[in-house]
This record gives sequence, C-alpha cells and structure tokens, in this order.
Amino acid sequence: MNIEFKQTVVKALLGQRDKFTGSDAAFATQWALSKSIYSRMKNGETERILTDAEWLRLARELGITAGQTRWKMAKTKVFEAIHNDVVFCQQHSKSLVFVDDCAIGKTYTAKYLAKTLTNCFYMDCSQSKGKVQFIRALAKTIGLDSKGKIYDVKQSIKDWLNYLPNPVVLLDEFGDVEYTAFLEFKELYNATEGRCGYYLMGAEGFRAKIRRGINNEKVGFREIFSRLGDKFMSIVPIDRNDRLKFYQQLITDVLSVNMADKTKLNELVKTCLASDANGEIGGLRRAETLLLANTGGQA
Repeated sequence: MNIEFKQTVVKALLGQRDKFTGSDAAFATQWALSKSIYSRMKNGETERILTDAEWLRLARELGITAGQTRWKMAKTKVFEAIHNDVVFCQQHSKSLVFVDDCAIGKTYTAKYLAKTLTNCFYMDCSQSKGKVQFIRALAKTIGLDSKGKIYDVKQSIKDWLNYLPNPVVLLDEFGDVEYTAFLEFKELYNATEGRCGYYLMGAEGFRAKIRRGINNEKVGFREIFSRLGDKFMSIVPIDRNDRLKFYQQLITDVLSVNMADKTKLNELVKTCLASDANGEIGGLRRAETLLLANTGGQA
C-alpha cells in the first residue's frame, strides 16, 4: 500500500477531529484506533502502525475510495430537507423520523452531515439489529469503549450524550432493529431528553412497522412515535406525475455535478426515469450504475 494513500487517509481522519469535542482517546475509539496509534498519526507517522486491512477500513469509513469513482455531493431537495431537519434536532435537542423511498440519497446525506457537523454521529442500524449489538455499536459510534457489562455501557452512553454539547445521533435503517433494541432507544431517549437530538431514518417498511405496532398497541411504539413528533418526515410526492418531476430534478441535480461531459445528461436522466417491472421509478443507484456504464467508470 503506497504512502500517498495512507497520507490521504490520515489527512481525512485529522480533518474529522475538529468535528468532535471529546478527548483524543474518545476520538480514537470512534475510529477503532488506540490512543497511541492516533497520536503517531498526528505526528505524521504512517508506516508499520496499521495493517493494510485497517487502512482500507479507515478509508472506507472516511469515504475514501482507491481506484474508484467518487460520488460528488449535490445539494438536492433531499439533502436540504435532511440537513434542515438534522440541524433543527441538534440545535434544539429534538427528535424526528424521516421515512421515504429508497435510493434518493438519505444515507449519503446522513454520512456527509456526520462528517461536517460537530458532534453529529451516524450509525447504520442494519449492521447492529439486536439489543446488545445496538448498544455496543452506538457506544463505539460516539467515542466510548463498547466492552464490559451492557448495563455499564448504557450508563456511559447516557452520561456521554448528556455531557457533550449539542450532540445529534443519526440512526439509519432503524426499521431493521429488533424489538428489544427498539425499546433500548426509548430508554436512551428518556435519559438524554433535552440534551441530545436523534434523527431516525428508514424506507417505507419502517413506516409500516411503526403503524402496525401502534395499531396493535404493542408496548413502546406509541410512546416512541410521540417522542419523534407524531409525524413521519418525507419529501417524495405521492402523485405519479409529481413523483416523475421530483425524480427528474433529483437525478439531474446529481448527475450534472458528476459528469464531465454533459452531452449525455438528458439521455441518462430519461433512462433512469423509465419504470421497472413493478412500475417503480429508478433512483440514484440506477443513475450511478448508468453513469459508470456510459463513462467507462470515469465520470
């Protein structure tokens, strides 16, 4: 692995330090590094401090790609909506839930905000669905040691989120978590209310899960939805014609900043908008695939 790639990773990592008000030790824990290794990175060392696999993991988590086209950020309507929601949650220690179509840029936006807003933390809940997994993953996400008794880890999370200035936690794919993890969120919310903001995200299945839980009077669902403002935030229109216009603008906005040669822009947008066998309009994942296919992997 060449030194230039390692230096790029270190530069990106150090760039994240200003977005976290905790200690160097806590920051290192966020990125699964020891304090001593992080200190050596700060001092400019790159050789013989991490394995190649660890360098690649860091690069992936920092959004750095080796030999691949990097998707450039576009300030779409989706980006602006989620950005405004998250800033509101952070400034006022409130919580909201955003549920909408797949492939409109929800996850990309959340990860971008976690890298650019101070004390803003992103977690992919689809990777930590169970109660214990969820708690330990959240601890690591916010810079805490995730080892030890689960009760102690939970207490540390509560104390830390109450201590940090204006933290906001972005829980992506929250509809994937198991019922026990769902109740853990309620406990954490209650313990940090007024001190920490939360922003939950998911696709339509998450909306259905919440409604089903409320209709069946399952413990926790009514209470949690109330804590999330009793409303699902969304942006994609329901009417078919309005949806087409929305997706046309969304795809155009994203492709236009990712294409050096824009002569095929309208053609690619039209292809993306073609409905699939289920009548669904193509989103940004299809747009990315078509862009790479039409540029030979070079946008």
